[in-house]
Amino acid sequence: MTGSIIASFALLQAPAGSAVPQMIFMYGAIFAIFYFVLIRPQQKQRKQHEERVKSLKKGDEIVTAGGIVGEVVHIAGTGNDGAAKLTDRITIKSGESKLIVERGRIAAVGGGSATPNA
Repeated sequence: MTGSIIASFALLQAPAGSAVPQMIFMYGAIFAIFYFVLIRPQQKQRKQHEERVKSLKKGDEIVTAGGIVGEVVHIAGTGNDGAAKLTDRITIKSGESKLIVERGRIAAVGGGSATPNA
């Protein structure tokens, strides 16, 4: 009786040679799903954010990483070739205060021409 049970289990097992390509395909499919669902959209969003931060101009409304909302008053520190760097300093006006923040610390860029409070 035990001989027939062992023989039936042996028939149920797949050959060892066919399991390896299936596992490789499965891991490849999982990686592809992660790439197209998580990694690629995040890279695309990061590039769009960097472009918006690099193309700042006077009057744009920004939000810093610390949560301060303000309007760009002055941009200083662009290189000789006119390219913006993440270490450039931006002067913003928030309420009655003027603050200097680094370009790399800007979390979000609003549309443009912030409306002053009445």
